[in-house]
Amino acid sequence: MIGRKLGKSGPQVAAIGLGCMGMSGMYGPADRAESIRTIHAALDAGITLLDTGDFYGMGHNELLIREALEGRNRDQVLISVKFGALRDPAQGWSGYDSRPAAVKNFLAYSLQRLGVDHIDIYRPARLDPNVPIEDTVGAIGDMIKAGYVRYVGLSEVGPATLRRAQAAHPICDLQIEYSLASRGIEAEILPVCRELGIGITAYGVLSRGLISGHWSRERSAAERDFRHRSPRFQGENLEKNLVLVERLRAVATDIGASVAQVAIAWVLAQGDDIVPLIGARRREQLVEALGALDLKLSREQLESLTRAVPADAVAGERYPAAQLAHMDSEKR
Repeated sequence: MIGRKLGKSGPQVAAIGLGCMGMSGMYGPADRAESIRTIHAALDAGITLLDTGDFYGMGHNELLIREALEGRNRDQVLISVKFGALRDPAQGWSGYDSRPAAVKNFLAYSLQRLGVDHIDIYRPARLDPNVPIEDTVGAIGDMIKAGYVRYVGLSEVGPATLRRAQAAHPICDLQIEYSLASRGIEAEILPVCRELGIGITAYGVLSRGLISGHWSRERSAAERDFRHRSPRFQGENLEKNLVLVERLRAVATDIGASVAQVAIAWVLAQGDDIVPLIGARRREQLVEALGALDLKLSREQLESLTRAVPADAVAGERYPAAQLAHMDSEKR
C-alpha cells in the first residue's frame, strides 16, 4: 500500500481510506457481520484511515468500528470522526452545534463508543453559522493539548473559512466531495488548500454509486437510502447521468479496468495531497476499489476520462437543496 501525507501538518496515511458511513444504514440496510469483515479486509490490505461520524446511525457506526478493532493494534489505525450534526429519535436532522462546550461533549461520547483514548482527526461535519470557526477549532486544539485528539480537520467549508481556521490552528485536511462527477472544488477550494498546505480526503469518489458502473435504470433506492432523495438519481437526471457512465465504461474497457477503478484512479491522479475515501460495505466492493491502485493512467487516458465526464456535465445537484443550504463550500 502506497502512502500519502495529509497536508503539511497531518499524518502519513495509506493512499486510500475507508469511509464507514454506509455500514450504518445511510444507503439502506447493511449486514453487520459483512461490514466488520470488510473493515478487517481493509486493514489487512494496508488501509490505515477509517472515517466515521458520531451521527452515522446515531452512534451505531462508532460502535461497529469499536467491535471491528477489537484485538487490533490501535496505533496502526487512524480514526477520523465528524461531529456536530444533531439528530432526533425519528432519525431526522435538527441542525448543527459546534460550540466549544458541544465539541467537548461530542468528543467524550465518541471516545466512549469507540473504546479509545484518543481520536486521530476530529472535525465539525458542517460549518455552524452561529459559532465562529476560530472557536470551534480552538476547542479541538484544547483537546489536542489534553491528549484526546491528534489533528484538526474540516468538512465541506469554503476558502474564507479555510483561511480563518488555518490562522487559528493548523488544519490537517479538508474532507469534501470530489470525483469526475463533482468537480466544484477545482476552481477555488483546492487551490486554497494547496496554498495553505491542507490535504484533501475526498468522499463520494463514485458519486454514491452513480459512476460505479453498477447502477442501472431498473435499480431503485429504498426510502431510507440517501439516493432516494438525491437529485442525481431522479428521473431525467438519472437518464442523462447513465449516458455519461456508459461513456466512462467505454474508456474503462479500453484501459482494461472496471468503471469504478478508473473513477477512483482518476481522483488518485489529481495530486499526492488527495486521499480518496472508499465507501465499501462489502468485501467485493473493497477488492474492486483497491484495484485502482494498480492503474497507472497516462495523460491521454486521464484526458479521455475527463472528456467522457466533463466538468458540470452531471445532471442534478449533489445534495437536495435543503442540505446544500447548510454547506459553506457551496457558497459563492
